[in-house]
Amino acid sequence: MSLTPQWLDELRARTTLSTLIGKTIKVQKAGREYKACCPFHNEKTPSFTINDEKGFYHCFGCGAHGDAIRWMTDQRGLPFLDAVKELAAAAGMEVPAPDPRAAKRAEQAKSLHDVTAAAQNWFEDQLGGLDGAEARAYLHKRALTDATRRAFGLGFAPDSRGKLKTALRDFPEDMLVEAGMLIRPEDSERDSYDRFRGRLMIPIRDQRGRVIAFGGRILGQGEPKYLNSPETPLFDKGRTLFNLDKAAPAARKAGRIIVVEGYMDVIAIAQAGIAEAVAPLGTALTEAQIEKLWSMVETPILCFDGDGAGQRAAIRAAHRALPLLRPGHSLAFATLPAGQDPDDLLRAEGLQAFEAVLASSIPLADLIWRSEHDAASLATPEERAGLKQRLNALAATIADSDIRALYSRLFKERYDALFFAPRAASNARFEGRSAGRGGGTMKGGRWIAPPPPATQDAKAIRETGGDMLLLRAVLAGLLRFPGEILVHREALDSLSPPDSGLAKLLDALLKAADRQETVETEALLTILGSTELYNMAKGLLRADALHFTFTQAEADGWRAQRDLAEAIGVLVAMPRIEAELAAATRAMAENLDEASFARQQALRKLKEDLAARAAELAQPLED
Repeated sequence: MSLTPQWLDELRARTTLSTLIGKTIKVQKAGREYKACCPFHNEKTPSFTINDEKGFYHCFGCGAHGDAIRWMTDQRGLPFLDAVKELAAAAGMEVPAPDPRAAKRAEQAKSLHDVTAAAQNWFEDQLGGLDGAEARAYLHKRALTDATRRAFGLGFAPDSRGKLKTALRDFPEDMLVEAGMLIRPEDSERDSYDRFRGRLMIPIRDQRGRVIAFGGRILGQGEPKYLNSPETPLFDKGRTLFNLDKAAPAARKAGRIIVVEGYMDVIAIAQAGIAEAVAPLGTALTEAQIEKLWSMVETPILCFDGDGAGQRAAIRAAHRALPLLRPGHSLAFATLPAGQDPDDLLRAEGLQAFEAVLASSIPLADLIWRSEHDAASLATPEERAGLKQRLNALAATIADSDIRALYSRLFKERYDALFFAPRAASNARFEGRSAGRGGGTMKGGRWIAPPPPATQDAKAIRETGGDMLLLRAVLAGLLRFPGEILVHREALDSLSPPDSGLAKLLDALLKAADRQETVETEALLTILGSTELYNMAKGLLRADALHFTFTQAEADGWRAQRDLAEAIGVLVAMPRIEAELAAATRAMAENLDEASFARQQALRKLKEDLAARAAELAQPLED
């Protein structure tokens, strides 16, 4: 049956998602969206939202996310084709007739699946036998448990040219070659032979959990270190992500997905308690893989090694993602300490250290700016002009016009702040501080101010979490810098303020920004009119007592916008971390194992770190 992407998009467009979901659970209108208590986990306060315009649902409690088809498969439990047929009948659409060629390909693939499944079973048997002693010793050295070995189906290919061929002799030789299990020499007089020899075998599965290919790691000396199956009717390297079958459901619950460099990184991370990790298969991340990641979460985290190769891989992924960007979808980048991969960090410092690396991830735009800024000297006017040209060229590759304009503006603001920011104000502040404030030291000809006293805002955030205080500060910042509303549109849209007044004000700001790309503060106040929202907005603008860079009347624009972006990120992250921490606490109580305890502790520390960062943003201004 040939179901093209265009036909499926039409089916989704003809299905009103809130009406479909409303047949099963009670939904209520909430602004431009609908809300309900999530059917995927128990909750009393609705955190499940339905957006008819965008055609998806999302739960901010458990991370469940999907469209009309996924609702039918995940909530109703229907097979994919049955779900499509039922939706098509309701939408008055005819399901395309079966394609004979597609049916033939499906039958061929089914047969090849039998080959790879049989090979997988044989590899596992060899790992447990006499020939597998060296491979078992390697797994022991990597501190991988038997449970992990079984979960990933690890196996061993003996160093032999014909043992697998003999074991799978019930299959025609042509099928074994087509499935990538055997190599057939160009010299027709020579026999085919086993592709994988003397290697730890790591099965690669499709999203349905079926083995479609293998990666083999050599145990002794030799090259290549890792060997993948060739491209086959089952296996398209550029469209496949290792561990996607396990990571996809975990990502929906966690609300994140992590991309690392290799198989063993994924396996080590999974053993530590993080199931939502995947890896590309020895190549740079492709456009198809990026799209697949976006189908699960809006901002995947790419976590690469801190060495030159890892950073080059991050830059390649960033450049490849730019033309594909669309509203709400981007990438974040986390960098491991130099000389360490995820396995090294986990074994040396534990899960908490790895979670800290993930928590420090930076947005795609920041990575682009940083890499181009550091790419060459900026000592001369010509070199500085080169930076501007490179940034403009990269922004120009973005297909979405709104995002392209916002990236161009962001790069221009940072460029201007770097090379044209006035110095007089900072000099005056320096002179006044050295003459009129006690404490501080001189170091290398530069004044080092004493640590500022903690404000009441900072204390409130540290002691109570201060979500409402931070939200008030963010709204005040948006009123002072209305252009930032569109920059952070998707993140702000995900917020659900518990205070009805603040929720209405946030909704009004978003609607105003949607109607006009750039809005001045006074124009915003005019739009709000003589309503209670106007009075609330005026009150927030008078709140200079809020000690945030972005709430001050005389704020430094670039720094204030930077801190405002970070504050919004903290606000968005806090509910997710709270939900993950609650789930991890329940899991720890149920499982009573070390991995569950470690994950709970790591999330608790992450929550504390978020509160601490929010408190730092509420400190008095420093230079």
